[in-house]
Amino acid sequence: MKKIFSGIGDYIISSDKLLWLATISATVYSVLLLTSVERSGGSFVRNQILAAVLGISIAIIISMIDYEYIGRVWWALAIISIGLFAAVFLFGMTVSGTDDTAWLVLPGGITFQPSELVKICFIVTFGKHLDYLKKTNRLKTLWAVVQLIIHALVPIAIIHFQGDDGSALIFFFIALIMMFTAGVQTRYFVILLCALAIGIPVLWNVIMNDEHRNRILALMDIDGNALTDYGYQQYQSKVSIASGGVSGSGIGQGYRTGIGYVPEQENDFIFSVAGEECGFLGTMLILIILLVMIVKTFINAQKARDEFGSYLCYGMFALLASQTIINVGMVIGLLPVIGITLPFFSAGGSSAMCLYFGIGLIQSVHMHNKNVDSVTVSYTRNERIKI
Repeated sequence: MKKIFSGIGDYIISSDKLLWLATISATVYSVLLLTSVERSGGSFVRNQILAAVLGISIAIIISMIDYEYIGRVWWALAIISIGLFAAVFLFGMTVSGTDDTAWLVLPGGITFQPSELVKICFIVTFGKHLDYLKKTNRLKTLWAVVQLIIHALVPIAIIHFQGDDGSALIFFFIALIMMFTAGVQTRYFVILLCALAIGIPVLWNVIMNDEHRNRILALMDIDGNALTDYGYQQYQSKVSIASGGVSGSGIGQGYRTGIGYVPEQENDFIFSVAGEECGFLGTMLILIILLVMIVKTFINAQKARDEFGSYLCYGMFALLASQTIINVGMVIGLLPVIGITLPFFSAGGSSAMCLYFGIGLIQSVHMHNKNVDSVTVSYTRNERIKI
């Protein structure tokens, strides 16, 4: 028993304690909000708790494995990703509250969104790709940039054809930030920006459908569909947030949450529940928790023992930061609704569980960086003693 407690103590000491604290805090806060949402119907808390228990357990296991070994099996993660995408095309379905065919039904009637797991696999494979190019001094060549673009476009294109453009956008930001932090030359990003600007007409008229365009137009139309159709969800969300005032009505006491005024409030719009029931202070607490996670991830990237470890952390930094900014922007009506969840807070076992896997990767980078430091110090001291 002493060995068990000693092992737990050693793990806590060597891990990034503030990151774990923020992660657990987000989980508890999410469960409280979802408990209130269940008053309007549905069952979300049980699945969220199960996903958290399973996700955290696997995250701890991942954190105990040197991330270098995880990088060595990048090919297996790539095969898993391709297999998951193929399964979606063959057996995929659309679940209630979504408009994309991006889900699989597992035994027991459990729904799973493969793109959430592929995000984590992509961070590993893309990070390994960047590491290889950096070590072989090819990163700044045009052909290397083309390879990276193709690598990123594969999951982006597949997810787009599944109808999940929100997730495709997150993959784009992950690849973009990982490439930038790896040292890809600035001129390629300028070229990309110019290409995107020139391609706006094509994007608007060809790639986007009527629903996409209406969601964007709803941001500027406060008298038409903003109140009755495509902007209804955001309008009700802003009313709920405003009704909470400074301190809110209290967990489980929100009238609008109780009768479900905001559609899909347990998923993409969980922030509106916090606004009504916990007020401005409650929404700021969410942002502070997520900011701590984002900043700690960035710091771990800076302190990683090698570039591959940095790339893993930068990938998770991009994932957490982009989803947080886009989701909050959607909820308060600054960005169009594109189906992006709020990390760790929105209901959804797939999203939450896979995010915990990502936390496990960050913890692995942190913990094994410390191990290398301690070994180096020990070796240096021994050498000095011999001298």
